[in-house]
Formats: sequence, C-alpha cells, structure tokens
Amino acid sequence: MGNAYIVGAVRTPGGRKNGKLSQWHPADLGALVLDEIVERTGVEPEMIDDVIFGCVSQSGAQSGNIARTAVLASSLPESVPGTTVDRQCGSSQQAIHFAAQAVMSETQDIVIAGGVEVMSQVPIGAAIIDSFNAGHGQPFGGKGTSERYPGVQFSQFTGAEMIAERWKMPREELDSFALASHQKAINATEDDKNPFIIGGGEIYKIALNFADKIELTKVHHTFEGDTYFENINEKKWKKIYEEKIEQDINHKYSFSYLTYIKI
Repeated sequence: MGNAYIVGAVRTPGGRKNGKLSQWHPADLGALVLDEIVERTGVEPEMIDDVIFGCVSQSGAQSGNIARTAVLASSLPESVPGTTVDRQCGSSQQAIHFAAQAVMSETQDIVIAGGVEVMSQVPIGAAIIDSFNAGHGQPFGGKGTSERYPGVQFSQFTGAEMIAERWKMPREELDSFALASHQKAINATEDDKNPFIIGGGEIYKIALNFADKIELTKVHHTFEGDTYFENINEKKWKKIYEEKIEQDINHKYSFSYLTYIKI
C-alpha cells in the first residue's frame, strides 16, 4: 500500500447569504480553486487523475456533476475527469477520503478533492423540495424504507440526539468542542500568514464582475469568545429545538438548521 500526502490546500472565502459571492456560479467558484491549487503546487494539469467534489444539494446550478463542470470552467485540460459525492454534511470530507484511498491503493497518483455549495442559489434542501414540488418523488418514499422504519421521519436533528444518548456524549463536552472549532476559525481569519485563502493573508470576500479583475473586500468578524455559551438557557433552547423538530415533521420538506439560541 502506498502513502498519500496533502501537498497543497486552498479555499475561497465564505460568503453570506445573498452577499457578494451569491451571484457566482458554483462551477466558477470551483474552477477558481482548481486553478489556484494547480498554480500553487506547480503540478502538471495533464497529470491530474481525478477531481472529486462533495456537494449536498446537487440541484439546479449544482446538478449534472458539479466537479466535472468545475473542471470545464477552469483552465484544466478536458482530459481531467471529475465526479461528485454526497455524504450530506460530510461530503467534502468524504471527497478527501476517496482521494486518499485512490492514491494509497496506487490506482491514481494525483487527485484534487474539494467541494462547493452556493446556498444563495441552491438553498439547503432544494434537491428534495424542488423534486417534491415537481412530483418527482421523495428519497424515503419507497416501500423498503417505509416498511423497515414505519412512521419515522429522518432528520439530522433527531439523529444527533440519538447518537449523543447512545454514546453518552454530555452536552458540555459537545459545546466545548464546538466552541473550540469556532475559536480556531476566528484565529485563522486573524492570522496574517494564513496561506489557505485566496486573496492574501487576511480573509477576504471576493466581489467580482466577471469581465473585471477580482476586487477584494475585507470581512469583519465579531465573536463573543468564552462568554458565548454562558448566555444559553438550556430549557429555552430545548423547547425551541423540539418545536422545530415538530415543525419539520408537520411540514416534511421545510428545512431549518438551528444550533444555539441566544436569549
């Protein structure tokens, strides 16, 4: 078995809903990253064996194999293939796993793994909601799942609660883990030497008129640090959470992701 190495990493900035990145086609965002990683690593584009992207909502602008359309929108040669995977919130991480497995198995030598979602254009749940509205069926509407899980409404919310209960994960431990993740993100945005973000050391938004050059505008962040979780009322949060689950059950195809409710 061979070894797999990460020789380069880069991403675009993250934009707000309906912000300056919202009009970018997902394939163009993906292409920007592909071109940047090739330039930074110096790899010969013709030597790339595959491009694997993760994407949850493979609908509309993100349908039709977004990894391949990103390749076609980039400067990579047409000979470079692309494939898209969906493991829900772990899709891009799964893309990295598949890329590493391909290299370790020695079936491929150079693989680019990544992901893209432009939720201003393709909102969360769009693939399910749009298909439902068009009469194209639903993912859990088959006989097999209905018989195996009668009356069950599949939800990441309830799934997370079941996992926490089964493996005895205390709320405080999970909150601390989430807080540490946010702190790392904030530290990364404030690091003047952060090499992973297109546009320079500080984190930037890209405001682009496609006929023009990239215009970079600094993003300002606010964060409450260690006091953040002190403002959470457990019972209040739990009540809102349960009401939201009930709403998702009553309106099967409406999606709303809640994390922590400040009061």
